[in-house]
Amino acid sequence: MKLLLLALRSLRREWHLPELRTLAASLVLAVVALGVVATLAVRIERGMLASAAELIGGDIGIESPQTLPDTFATEASRHGLSMTNTASFPSVAFAHQQTQLLDVQASDQHYPLRGTLELGDAAGHSRNGHAPATGEIYLDHRALVALNLKVGQQLQLGGRELTIAAELLRQPDGGELLALAPRALMNLADAEQAGLLGVGSRAHHRLLLAGEPAAVQGWRDWAQSTALPQGAELITPEQTQERMRTAFDRAGAFLRLTALLSALLAGVAIALSAQRYARRKTAEVALLRALGTSRRRVLGLLLGTLGALALPATALGLLLALGLSQLAWLLASQLFSSVPTVLPLAPSFAAGAMGIAVLIGFALPPLVRLAEVPPVAVFRQSVTRRARRFDALYLIPVLVALALIWSQSHSLKLAGILAISLSGVAAVAALLAALLLWVARRVAPGAHPALRLGLAALARRRTLSLIQATALSLGLCALLLLAVVAPALLQGWRQELPPDTPNWFALNLQGDQRAGFEKALAGIGGGKLNMMPLAVGKLTAINGKPVNTITFADERAKDSADRQLRLSWASALPPSNEVIAGQWQEAHPPQAEVSIDTMWRDMFALKIGDTLSFNVGEGSIDARISSIRKVDWSSFRVNFFLLLDPDHAGNLPHTWLASFYLPRGHATQLAQLSRDYSNLSLIDVDSLLDRVREIVDRVGNAVRWILGFSLLAGALVLAAALAASAAERRHEAALLRTLGARRNQLRVAAACEFALLGLIAGITAALGAAGAGLWLSHAVFHIDDFVPPLWPLALAALGAAFVVMLLGLAGTRKVTRTPPMRLLRDV
Repeated sequence: MKLLLLALRSLRREWHLPELRTLAASLVLAVVALGVVATLAVRIERGMLASAAELIGGDIGIESPQTLPDTFATEASRHGLSMTNTASFPSVAFAHQQTQLLDVQASDQHYPLRGTLELGDAAGHSRNGHAPATGEIYLDHRALVALNLKVGQQLQLGGRELTIAAELLRQPDGGELLALAPRALMNLADAEQAGLLGVGSRAHHRLLLAGEPAAVQGWRDWAQSTALPQGAELITPEQTQERMRTAFDRAGAFLRLTALLSALLAGVAIALSAQRYARRKTAEVALLRALGTSRRRVLGLLLGTLGALALPATALGLLLALGLSQLAWLLASQLFSSVPTVLPLAPSFAAGAMGIAVLIGFALPPLVRLAEVPPVAVFRQSVTRRARRFDALYLIPVLVALALIWSQSHSLKLAGILAISLSGVAAVAALLAALLLWVARRVAPGAHPALRLGLAALARRRTLSLIQATALSLGLCALLLLAVVAPALLQGWRQELPPDTPNWFALNLQGDQRAGFEKALAGIGGGKLNMMPLAVGKLTAINGKPVNTITFADERAKDSADRQLRLSWASALPPSNEVIAGQWQEAHPPQAEVSIDTMWRDMFALKIGDTLSFNVGEGSIDARISSIRKVDWSSFRVNFFLLLDPDHAGNLPHTWLASFYLPRGHATQLAQLSRDYSNLSLIDVDSLLDRVREIVDRVGNAVRWILGFSLLAGALVLAAALAASAAERRHEAALLRTLGARRNQLRVAAACEFALLGLIAGITAALGAAGAGLWLSHAVFHIDDFVPPLWPLALAALGAAFVVMLLGLAGTRKVTRTPPMRLLRDV
């Protein structure tokens, strides 16, 4: 108890010290940054999941080619879940002597449970609604144009006259982001009475559910433990997310990256402040040791002071984190309006625990070594502590930093890249600083007097100069990654989906229709046309062994082997494909060759040289695997898992698959094109493109939010690094002023000293940020064409040198204006 009181008294007495205040501010900021970032990450994660739930119209569901048993609805009622029944099927509509194949969805009055059903009236006004009443139907714009209808008119579907009650603008669609035909939404009772859902129909029945997460999970566990009807499968948001997996993975990686850098910046500031505090306490500890205080008691006093500082600072950080998290939570609702705004408390309390861990990890080593100061240091300041070649205690902050990176990233690859990049920045900064000090000792004697003073000051404080250069480099590298590289990565992501990204696919195009289709498409303003042959086949054997006799380790392999496969061929490697093993096919190979995607390699455990046998139509083909490709499935180009060589595959029965870009507002021309080529199936992927672009915008907004906290952390790092040598600089200034040095000389010397430090830190940070950004773009974000913004980074390096110089001059301004006698008294 006495030791605790003594620690509290010591903290109250020393609270005016800038080191302790910086230490406390760094801890508060670490807790606030981690808490707000974690809360925002949870908010966005839930929003992403809810956004995926909007695509299926509920939190979970089940789909079956036949009517579902009542047990699934009964179990949902037992869990207190809301439910809606839907069915989807193709059907032909008749109006004005015209016909049109429609992708029809029939729903009850509760649809949708999640997301919004956006409708347009005859006047062009939009509103949100539910499924149509009996006798009514909603049609999308393509269907209205194709049938030459308007809202309020009638059509015939399934032998029933239905009134078009509204235009279907947007709907949750069971996760089906691709529209194969114009869409219609009708009442479920009408579909049943018209016999559209009877025996032999091509309808797919869905039961969609929504409710509290625990209830949804309970029903899901029950359904997974129950034998599903034949052909039935669960519909989950995760499956929908899988369709946009690259977008969601990138979004999570961006958020984790920004959170990590904020926390590490606060840790560097804590380490610098603790180091400076330990140096200031050296004389006091030596006096205590000379008066007979044991080393254990001294260590207890120091740790007690640190604990007395940590508890209120952490409490304040928690309060601020909770308050700002609530604000961030509410503001983030603009990004995801459909998520309940119940603030989770766990991220803020977890941030408090991580903040204390950061404080202990970064501040403990210098304080523990401080307890080893010998009593003789009272008389001789040069004898402070035992010199060590290797101090294991200083592995603690490294381990804490690595643990923090791992806990926040949830990605070994992201954690490794950041750890290696920042370690490289620290090593290069230390080497450059050491080189500068070596040059300073040789250049200083013949340099300008002010520059000589600055270089000499750096050389005298060798250890402090190395620490300052390293800390400044780490802080600036983290800031440049956040402020310059991260926005450039986001822009690179946006550029992968330019405005003219292909948004339509055409299936079943015949060979003799290619020229006419290309000309007709150009006539209505279409572009970016890309055609590839498409053959439908089935895998029959691997290396001569029938697939139905092979036991596959991957569960997906059996399912894929039982399905029909889409095969294609090309003389040149298609865009968004990269050969990572083997060689691309020759022009005239002696044996049929096939190039496989990495997914097929992993799924079937294939390798170069294996032989795959396919049945295509009435023929067959045996192809040797010549290469393995990495395919960018997020490119929205025509891509295939299997690509044969044209020399052997050209005679296989096939149609053509085309992708093209068509600006919006061409529904009338597109309907005419569809009528002219009635065998074509046009697939609209605009909804999918819109979703991905929304994700990019949301991540950009979140990164800007987090950047504010990171800038505060970076400011603390700069302040702590520049203040690390403040005491020594005051002592030197007093001596130089006593010996006749003018104020201007001291200012110019300080400007040279800080400018050199800033230049080293800026150059190292810019190089480190560019290298880390390039590495992250390829290894984590898979943005192949990313080029680091070199000019902004170069300007940032020069700006860093200028800012460090100005801040250093501001810190020495008081020293140069204070009379030498007062400075010597303070020393």
